[in-house]
Amino acid sequence: MPSRTTLPRPAPGQLKWWVVGTVGILAGVGLAIWFGLSSTLGQPSWQTLGYKVVSDQQVRVDFQVYRPGGTALTCTVEALSRDFAPVGTSTVQVPASVDETTNESVTLRTTSRAVTGQVKTCS
Repeated sequence: MPSRTTLPRPAPGQLKWWVVGTVGILAGVGLAIWFGLSSTLGQPSWQTLGYKVVSDQQVRVDFQVYRPGGTALTCTVEALSRDFAPVGTSTVQVPASVDETTNESVTLRTTSRAVTGQVKTCS
């Protein structure tokens, strides 16, 4: 039968520092969570759902936008070449709506063949 080992006890007079350290660590974790949530709540978010290279001069980008309160947004969509250089950019107006989430599709004209398309930003 294996022997049970117990955790060592702190040296006499050191318990309060262990408690202070534990409380400090918990407070730090709580602050990190609070800062993380406060910086993202209520902000628009977007996700590129897909893209299709239509030709050497066009790419279609499908994306989803979440906008708090259904407010109007302006999104910048870009097409990228093989070396990740922008070869086409378009600004898309997403009108206000009752729905907070909407799917959009835009066809971009490009200066050369694109290999991908993405939403760069929405504000």
